[in-house]
Amino acid sequence: MLSPKRVKFRKPHRGRMKGRAIRNNSVTFGDFGLQVQEAGWLTSRQLEATRRTITRYTKRGGKLWLKVFPDKSVSARAPESRMGAGKGSPEYWVAVVRPGNIIFEIAGVTPAVAKQAMLLASYKLPIKTKFISRNIEN
Repeated sequence: MLSPKRVKFRKPHRGRMKGRAIRNNSVTFGDFGLQVQEAGWLTSRQLEATRRTITRYTKRGGKLWLKVFPDKSVSARAPESRMGAGKGSPEYWVAVVRPGNIIFEIAGVTPAVAKQAMLLASYKLPIKTKFISRNIEN
């Protein structure tokens, strides 16, 4: 799973997810991309499952870029523990995405293969996504 080697703060605040993505909102490296349509958290497990789906469908052809990284830790309390006694320990890592973020880009495959790979990948994610290409600028 993806996780940072070190972070400045172990237990960050939850934060807010308002507005659209200002950065990382266009296809820059590849020819096709998977764009997020709603705000949310993507766990490292979800990103890894999605990446594996894309690489398996394309039969490891072409080049794949993962444009987001899970750098925010989410803490959880032990089950059936009483209230108080501080915040729980970090359990997993998430990437915060906003509408417009590109999470995956792919190049070196046909448009039909890329579209089907991204469609299969979107089933692994808990948020709505859209297939976009470099030719159609948003």
